[in-house]
Amino acid sequence: MSKERVSRRQFLNYTLTGVGGFMAAGVLMPMLRFAIDPVLAAEGKGNFHATKQKVDDLTETPTRVDFTYEQKDAWYTSNVTQTAWVYKTKNGDIVALSPICKHLGCTVNWNANKSHPNMFFCPCHGGLYHKNGKNVPGTPPTKPLDVYPVKVKDGYLYLGKPKANNLV
Repeated sequence: MSKERVSRRQFLNYTLTGVGGFMAAGVLMPMLRFAIDPVLAAEGKGNFHATKQKVDDLTETPTRVDFTYEQKDAWYTSNVTQTAWVYKTKNGDIVALSPICKHLGCTVNWNANKSHPNMFFCPCHGGLYHKNGKNVPGTPPTKPLDVYPVKVKDGYLYLGKPKANNLV
């Protein structure tokens, strides 16, 4: 320690600087953490979710595939079940379409309307989609069905998060 005494003015200056520094840190730390946290966050288990569908069993007729995965929101963990309509093209490519209608979010079904065979039909307002997910003009949907990215691993189908349809 110094042998010189600290004046009242210096003591107040040091005290106010220290308190101001703590207050500034209290305000800035949450903002800094908010900015940096996404960069430091650990990756999830992967962008693709396993299904029970064997790729060899797929045909040119769309098949409904349900798959479940675990989702963690903050401290709450839940099992989420999603559905896809999956089929193989003549070239052998796998197409997985979301069953969510782009009009009002109802669930579309394959070959459900007898007057419009071999099409996806939305029962809510009569929306129609072609096999590749393209919306039929003159029906309520304004956009095509979303597609799932597809990956094959050990003979089983893995699906990613739905994206805008790039097939049409």
